Amino acid sequence: MIALYLGLLFAGLILFAASFIAQWCIAQRMRKAHPRQWEIIATPDEGPASGFKTWIRLQRALQSPVLPALEDARITNWRRVWRFAPGLGWLCWLAAVGMRLLLH
Repeated sequence: MIALYLGLLFAGLILFAASFIAQWCIAQRMRKAHPRQWEIIATPDEGPASGFKTWIRLQRALQSPVLPALEDARITNWRRVWRFAPGLGWLCWLAAVGMRLLLH
C-alpha cells in the first residue's frame, strides 16, 4: 500500500511538472515555427516587456482557440498536456490523501 501511495504522490508531481514543461515546449515551438504569432504574445500592450507579462499572455493564448487554428500538431499535443495534466495531478494527490485517510 505504501508503494501505491508514494506512486500516486510521485505521479501527481510528474503531471504538475509536465504542465509547466508543456508551456515551455509550446513557447519554443512558437518562436521557431510561428515567429509572427509569437511576437503578438511576447510584445506587451503597454509598458516594458517582462517574463511575467509574456507568461500571462501565453496563458491567455493557451486558453483561446487561436493555437489550434495554427494547425500545428506539436503545439496541439503540448496544449492537451498543458490542459489535462494539472487535473490528473490533482486526482492523483486526492487519491493519495483518500488512501491515507481510509487506511490510517
